[in-house]
Amino acid sequence: MPDPNTLPAPAGDASVPSYAARLNPPQREAVLATEGPVLMLAGAGTGKTAALTARLAHLVATGRAWPSQILCVTFTNRAAREMRERVAGHLGDMAEGMQWLGTFHSICAKMLRRHAELVGLQQNYTIIDTDDQLRLLKQLITENDLDEKRWPARQLAGLIDRWKNRGLNPEDLDAAENESYANGRGQQFYRLYQERLKALNACDFGDLMLHMLNIFRRHREVLEDYQRRFKYILVDEYQDTNAVQYLWLRLLAQAHKNICVVGDDDQSIYSWRGAEVANILKFEKDFPGAKVVKLEQNYRSTPHILGAASGLIRANSERHEKTLWTEVNHGEKVRVIGVWDGPEEARRVGEEIERLEREGARLDQVAILVRAQYQTREFEDRFIQIGLGYRIVGGFRFYERAEIRDALAYLRVIAQPQDDLAFERIYNQPKRGLGAKTLEKMHLHARRTGMPLAAASLQLADSDELPARAAATIGALLRQFLHWREQAEQVTPADLLRMVLDETGYSEMLQKERTAEAAGRLENLSELARAMEEYETLGDFLEHVSLVMDNDAADDGEKVTIMTMHAAKGLEFDHVFLPGWEEGVFPSQRALDEGGLASLEEERRLAYVAITRARRRCTILHAANRRIYGQWTSSIPSRFIEELPAEHIDQHTTLTGGASLWRANWTESEDPFAHVSRDRPERSSHRGPGWQRALSTGYETKQVRVRENTRSAASFAAKPRSDIVIGARVFHEKFGYGTVTDQEGNKLEIEFEHSGTKRVIDSFVSLAD
Repeated sequence: MPDPNTLPAPAGDASVPSYAARLNPPQREAVLATEGPVLMLAGAGTGKTAALTARLAHLVATGRAWPSQILCVTFTNRAAREMRERVAGHLGDMAEGMQWLGTFHSICAKMLRRHAELVGLQQNYTIIDTDDQLRLLKQLITENDLDEKRWPARQLAGLIDRWKNRGLNPEDLDAAENESYANGRGQQFYRLYQERLKALNACDFGDLMLHMLNIFRRHREVLEDYQRRFKYILVDEYQDTNAVQYLWLRLLAQAHKNICVVGDDDQSIYSWRGAEVANILKFEKDFPGAKVVKLEQNYRSTPHILGAASGLIRANSERHEKTLWTEVNHGEKVRVIGVWDGPEEARRVGEEIERLEREGARLDQVAILVRAQYQTREFEDRFIQIGLGYRIVGGFRFYERAEIRDALAYLRVIAQPQDDLAFERIYNQPKRGLGAKTLEKMHLHARRTGMPLAAASLQLADSDELPARAAATIGALLRQFLHWREQAEQVTPADLLRMVLDETGYSEMLQKERTAEAAGRLENLSELARAMEEYETLGDFLEHVSLVMDNDAADDGEKVTIMTMHAAKGLEFDHVFLPGWEEGVFPSQRALDEGGLASLEEERRLAYVAITRARRRCTILHAANRRIYGQWTSSIPSRFIEELPAEHIDQHTTLTGGASLWRANWTESEDPFAHVSRDRPERSSHRGPGWQRALSTGYETKQVRVRENTRSAASFAAKPRSDIVIGARVFHEKFGYGTVTDQEGNKLEIEFEHSGTKRVIDSFVSLAD
């Protein structure tokens, strides 16, 4: 067995363990510092996983601990799987004993199975998913006479998740937290939710850690047992820990204090999901005497890329000082390109990628990293036009996102009322109280009459086949479609979309959720409206979308990667394009409004992460103009561009007329774009066939009449049955036997023996025997 205090130095020596063969001096130092607390500050691309797995292998290979005595926690199953595979490569079968290597939540789930009774659960408890959580919260909201439309279940779920990430139980909420839901009922609903979960012998994802933290705090003997069990603790991506994870780790590490955390405060970018950069910044205070090892040799990027990223991140005040360096002595400077507008930005990136491809670059080594999901739309549209393959990672393609598909479904029904699939998607979205039984009746009547679903629904709404509330709701929805069809003749497609989103309550639904996810969905819908500004008619736009959606369904071949900066963390590409570096886009205005200086520093860390994804080339782009809500507005370059060291960047501009984009040369009064606000050009009033003309196919109708109760389907009248006449005795599955007393087209007025007089459609009755 090798000396436990040394690692042979010469690489290539047969006596050097495999896990130590390629370590550089700082990595070796981190591996050898086995006793006491260790903070391994690992900059981007510095080989932290190699050092962490080498340390883990070293603890076992030198006999310091059995595999079962090491707790090693990560954030993702992918990271845990990679670490396990690497350790197995070093230790062979011994790695099988590492039963405590996994994610925070998987480890806590294993612990909780052993101690479930201490928090009122049984060992066979169920972990509910997000859908079940929302369903349960909606039940509680309804039971307690709260308006779910005003206080959405999704908003409450987000608050509860935040409280659990902070290690807060219902009794721990202060007055401000309590007021954050339903005017001071946050604590009440949190307590009711936890009680209902226990009654169901269930817990949600956040409970896994919170329950174990509570057990450690309230049952000292359980905590001491795990403290004795784990002789060493290793933590990956420590900068991403939230409060409950931090508190859980601190308790476990108090006995031996043999805790080694690996992370980089400069890459802490997940505060929106509870991560606290302060955890890594105060590690030395939490564990006095901690050894700090800095990994600064980068194995990924060129000197100019590292210089630009390092110079930018130095503007942050709260950080550990690190200087990334590389043995590579060549490479291009980071290019900063100014363009006129968003469409030109997409064209320029497409041209650059085509040039790289001609020079032999692989498309799967090219990435476009955006700050927000909505930015992907212009690149997708452009790449479709030029036939450039792409894939969206970490999310759906723009036109495949749920909120976009909902909006498109409304537009499709306006343009083509016979589009049953579109109507079925949105007849109850946002929620209108129309359930599965209503939809089943609508489909049944549509099949019987051969009518489109929308037309059949309106005809049903003018009868007694449906409950009065459902009939009124459907009638109101179809009247809205009539209104939108008329408006489509007079307004632009983009204004029509905004009208639909407003009048249906779809935008209001997302606004009330008050979550980052809902805010992102609203941004996507705004981008959809901007996309529609480019089209004269609704039909033209929908045709374009159909072509985009049909883009290479097969996932074979090399493709450009498009993803958000957040999703790109941990990845690397030869060529990286970073569009949209303008104030308000990046840094995000929404983030700055919500978090102030702390959010600005996190946005800067996100910029650092984005730049360091590049191995060979990094290109930053910004536009002088962006189209927002149908109007052109001026943009100024991101403050992050000014913070890039001049010696590491190469500036370009494609502006015409000699206009300068560089904010460093501007004052507010000199800004050449300060007052740019060009109205939309005049558009043709032609909007294609009207609602009536579209419906006339097969139904020979010119208008839809609205009766006093505003529910009329006469315009959709199907051919009446010849076998049913006034005085005929008929049978209806719901109302029973009756006699026809009046007839208008295919509508019958029937005096039923037990149900009174009802208006029904002839296809729903049969002649009585």
